[in-house]
Amino acid sequence: MRHGRRVNCPPAAPRLARVDVQGTRHGASISDPTTTICYNIADLIGKMSKSQSWNIPIMRILIAEDHPLLGADIKKGLERCHYAVDLAANGDDAFELGLEVIYDLIILDIRLPGMSGLEICRQLRTQNIVTPIIFLSALSEVEERVNGLDQGADDYLVKPFAFTELEARVRALLRRNQQPKDPILRFLDLTLDTRTHEARRGERLVTLSHKEYALLDFLLRHPREVLSRTTIAEHVWDYDAEHLSNIIDVYVRYLRNKLCAEGETNLIQTIRGSGYQLKEAD
Repeated sequence: MRHGRRVNCPPAAPRLARVDVQGTRHGASISDPTTTICYNIADLIGKMSKSQSWNIPIMRILIAEDHPLLGADIKKGLERCHYAVDLAANGDDAFELGLEVIYDLIILDIRLPGMSGLEICRQLRTQNIVTPIIFLSALSEVEERVNGLDQGADDYLVKPFAFTELEARVRALLRRNQQPKDPILRFLDLTLDTRTHEARRGERLVTLSHKEYALLDFLLRHPREVLSRTTIAEHVWDYDAEHLSNIIDVYVRYLRNKLCAEGETNLIQTIRGSGYQLKEAD
């Protein structure tokens, strides 16, 4: 598939499966051959995104999409761009998450089981939640797009769409309130280039996984701050990550080992009973 090609995704089927906030499908039956059109599209998004990095902090996004493959693949693709992404397969779950969790961006399908995307948008705005919202919809008439924007949405993308365009619109909305900053994050001899995603300890290049990168990015944006495990989970992992046993401790250990692989001093300090802190060694 060539860069920017439009993808004709199958229309959302009526509740084929419920997708939870970690993207797990319950009881999904993928027997319709048309579903293969969108299968593995997240691999394409990830490849396209490698040359399109941008300098923003780790952001948290909610996706409400009831198509079991499309929603999961959009989630996976955005995670490869180092976002923390939650996925809901119906309007009621999406609305509850929108009320309870502080998101940087919400992507809503309009025709959802339960509450519609339009109703979710209206209700969130009446609760004074000003999180940017993008509508995804097969409803392409001008009146439909105008109605969606009038309900309080910030953008409206018609299906089928090029995933590169969705990615660009996400970037545009997220950077609205971002001030220009140095793309290289620094702390002592530790650097992270947010354009190339390269980490270095002095002159030594450090290869990181997606989650290790996201964790280091968050720590470097909050130097010398004591960050609780809950705070780290909310900004770096998905909605349910704080319930996964010791996962944050495990990734901190991975990151420490890589940053200190050649005998360098440890910069990620454990604060007993509180969390972690990026600071000079004692």
